[in-house]
Amino acid sequence: MFLLCFHPKQKFELLLYELFVKRTCIFLIGLFRHRWFEEVFRLIIIGGIILSLPISSASGTGTNIIDGFFTSTSAVCVTGLITLDTATHWNYFGKTVIIILIQIGGLGFMSFTTLFALILKKKIRLRERLVLQEAMNTFGIQGLVRLMRYILIFTFSIEFMGSFLYATQFVPQFGVLKGIYYSVFASISAFCNAGFDLMGNFSSITSYATNITILLNTSALIIIGGLGFAVWSELYSFKNLKKLSLHTKIVLLTTFILIVCGMVFIFLFEYNNSKTIGNMSIIDKLTNSFFASVTTRTAGLNSIPLNDMTGASKFLTIIFMFIGGSPGSTAGGIKTSTLAIIVLIIIAIIKGREDTEVYGKRISKDTVQKAILVFMLGIFIVLVVTLILTITEQASLESLIFEAVSAFGTVGLTLGVTPHLSIIGKIVIMITMYLGRVGPMTVMLAITRKKRKRDYRYPEDKILIG
Repeated sequence: MFLLCFHPKQKFELLLYELFVKRTCIFLIGLFRHRWFEEVFRLIIIGGIILSLPISSASGTGTNIIDGFFTSTSAVCVTGLITLDTATHWNYFGKTVIIILIQIGGLGFMSFTTLFALILKKKIRLRERLVLQEAMNTFGIQGLVRLMRYILIFTFSIEFMGSFLYATQFVPQFGVLKGIYYSVFASISAFCNAGFDLMGNFSSITSYATNITILLNTSALIIIGGLGFAVWSELYSFKNLKKLSLHTKIVLLTTFILIVCGMVFIFLFEYNNSKTIGNMSIIDKLTNSFFASVTTRTAGLNSIPLNDMTGASKFLTIIFMFIGGSPGSTAGGIKTSTLAIIVLIIIAIIKGREDTEVYGKRISKDTVQKAILVFMLGIFIVLVVTLILTITEQASLESLIFEAVSAFGTVGLTLGVTPHLSIIGKIVIMITMYLGRVGPMTVMLAITRKKRKRDYRYPEDKILIG
């Protein structure tokens, strides 16, 4: 009876909303069996409530609760998609809340729990170690506390150096206090691959397209944050290339190939585009192409207008956003290691090999299955989200696919869709950012039962393929 008073389209959207919300609630309850999910969700709730209060806005009035939670989700999930302009809508208190959420979300809630435990000289219990293992995506709990100590020192050191380089540009422009604040904000946002900026009017850093210091410093912070702490831990104690783990070798090689290929293709695609890099000098063209290749993978900052890019560049950006960064990092997406394994699987099939091999090592069947699962789950999430957005939003299919992939990869780039999202659209994107941050594999492990070995096997049969 309640639905009779609505227009057919409104009835459909209301029914979709009810079904979506109910199913989502059941889904999230299943996730909360894992402490890692619970801590992330709790942080989002706290941040959303604080940002919705009048004390956080520049106007001194309360912020729409949905927009408050959306901003909080984007910050905690280090995405960068925003419905409200960060520079103009929030006051310094609100901006500080956002950057704190970014820092905690990038490193993980448990990282800060460990930090306070180390400061207070408290013992890290087994339960906390298991949560840390889940949050940091490591192979075991041995040496986790030592790794966390290294991560915290490394992070704050890199962010300090990044802030210093930003300050050389921002302090002369904005003054000492404002320049230092902007520098710290930009450094944390870039290292955590968050994509938030304080330049205003949803412009990101397009006004610094010819500032090599800003672009290269930002690129360096993004790359460092996106490689993963386990990789940097190995590189810190690097002695011999042969002693590097297989994981580190694959991550470094894949990252290098993606950055170089992305730079070359964007340079070629945009070379004559006067609306992007067409009128720049050759050095600026190369720098902006390099920056676009780096940031599209997960950071969400842009030095050239995205809407003015060629269709080929937009398509390449979608692919790169879907891939994302590396495991155990501040980045999202399916991860570089997953892509590498998928490629190695294809190579093994083409060459007629039974095993997936690389660098004289054989990749386990379990790892291969997980890589395929993560890849397919990523595609499934993007397709479902895009389908829902095509129903609820008034935008082109290209823009909606771009938005869905950006949210899943926790990138933060948009073709102008985010500020105009409907309530349902905002909720869908929030959930997508959440799932993208915790990772498809972790989601699947949280909602599935433990493996059960059967005492029997069904007879084998054949299915035609291709």
